Amino acid sequence: MNRRDFLKRSSFTAAAGLMASHGLGLARAQEAQTYYMVSFLSGIDYWKDCARGMMDAAEFLGVEAVYTGTPEFDITAEVRVLEETIAQQPDGILLTVMNPEGLQPAIDSAIDGGIPLVTFDADSSLSKRYSFLGTGNYYAGVVAARYIGARLESGKAAVITVPTQGNLLERTNGFIDTIQAEFPNIITGAEFIVDNQNNAQKAASDLSALLQADPDVKAVFSSNAEAAVGGAQALREAGLSADVHHIGFDYNEGTLDLIDSGELGATLAQGTWQMGFWGLLFAYMVRNEKIESVADWKSAGISPLPPAVDTGVVVITKENSQFWRAS
Repeated sequence: MNRRDFLKRSSFTAAAGLMASHGLGLARAQEAQTYYMVSFLSGIDYWKDCARGMMDAAEFLGVEAVYTGTPEFDITAEVRVLEETIAQQPDGILLTVMNPEGLQPAIDSAIDGGIPLVTFDADSSLSKRYSFLGTGNYYAGVVAARYIGARLESGKAAVITVPTQGNLLERTNGFIDTIQAEFPNIITGAEFIVDNQNNAQKAASDLSALLQADPDVKAVFSSNAEAAVGGAQALREAGLSADVHHIGFDYNEGTLDLIDSGELGATLAQGTWQMGFWGLLFAYMVRNEKIESVADWKSAGISPLPPAVDTGVVVITKENSQFWRAS
């Protein structure tokens, strides 16, 4: 068993022990219940760990879990899929948010209709959602900045990101703020941002253009997996893989291969399985009225769940990348 599966199984075991101690046990005898996970760019590898965490929780609870979403990076499409899911009156929804304002009305309508909805990975903090489980994205940007700052004495640092996507914007802000505050000999800022639109080829072409225009770029922070793959391609084609420090975000076989080949210095792994597993447990606990923080939290106007849970990041390098390989 590799480290990732060990940690996943440890969390599963801990959850089982906790629930058993509260007399909750396996929910085999309850009426049929169905919970949905809704994402955007639904075909990318990143969501697989989130979905697997949800499926593990569903097996434990004796409920059905369905993964769905839109394959496009399109807010209108994700709103449509969420509204279609709400119309089916599921027992709960786990939602990753492409755009906070764009999805807020649909989120609020689900809550008003009595459907427990929990966001994960990317949030709509002003909506009525019960809770958010995901990476503390600003601090993740801080971690990326300190990785670069420890390796680069001076030069310019670029960021490949999607400025309109809330969670990526937080990572970008954390990175830029920390570089400017802690590493004054490294220059970064809005003029060094590459918008890859969640597309590897866009990341490659636009970073290539920036490298040609400014040869003083000596570091790159790629704030999503597609950016990391495209950024590594641009550096490889420019013959700069060994000269430019590059840290990515998220992991899959592609980014792990790049780390092992030396074309990507590191990447930040999120607690994706945790998001899916605990997210479903959160929705289940609300749906089945298992929360007893006060006699009647609804009448008291008290949230039954923590408003936000940081599932953390880990820096993956060549020294520890084997632990994140599929067994």
